[in-house]
Amino acid sequence: MNLPNIISELVKAQNEFDSTAYANCFTENAEVFDEGKTHIGKAEIENWIDKANKEYKATMKSLDYNENILSAEISGTFPGSPLVLKYHFELSDGLIQSLKITG
Repeated sequence: MNLPNIISELVKAQNEFDSTAYANCFTENAEVFDEGKTHIGKAEIENWIDKANKEYKATMKSLDYNENILSAEISGTFPGSPLVLKYHFELSDGLIQSLKITG
């Protein structure tokens, strides 16, 4: 699958539970929308993913990528695992400006 480099880096960071590397995939004022909440800025994104990593230990397996939407199988320690989620990206200057995660 041919993913943009920054999305490949995000998947790698997620699978290594590296919250700092994950946050570094985003612009300074990026936004992430997940589970009904919006997280704004790299520091808030890093705190959000660090907490999620500790709680769910989720890993990503890329299934499909089309028009800035990544479908991925997410496995972890949460009810219903594994799930297929959609990651809707907006990219800016080689980084992620916006990410919305949907079921």
